[in-house]
Amino acid sequence: MSIEKLMSDKAVLEELGYRLSRHRLELGLTQAKLAKEAGISKRTLERIETGESTQTSSLIRTLRVLGLLEALDMLAPETGPRPMDLLKLRGKERQRASSKKQEELSGEDWSWGDRK
Repeated sequence: MSIEKLMSDKAVLEELGYRLSRHRLELGLTQAKLAKEAGISKRTLERIETGESTQTSSLIRTLRVLGLLEALDMLAPETGPRPMDLLKLRGKERQRASSKKQEELSGEDWSWGDRK
């Protein structure tokens, strides 16, 4: 079954859990072995596989052991600057430091206002 936007949250969790259990079985892992390698309880893994709510860190640990952690990158891909933002910034980015500004900060020729 494909995950679609009209599915309920529960249905999405159940489908995800089903897919993870199928992947676990393809790797020849028992629930106990996967849970131990992931550092979670067997009951937590059972909850993930049946589509119950669990902590995100438990899901991440499970995905890591199953070799599926990189798939999260597709879930929320990195974003870069948008093309229009790049056009607006063009020519406005600082290219070098001004020597005049550095002299002002260095303290040379600086004095208190009350000294003459």
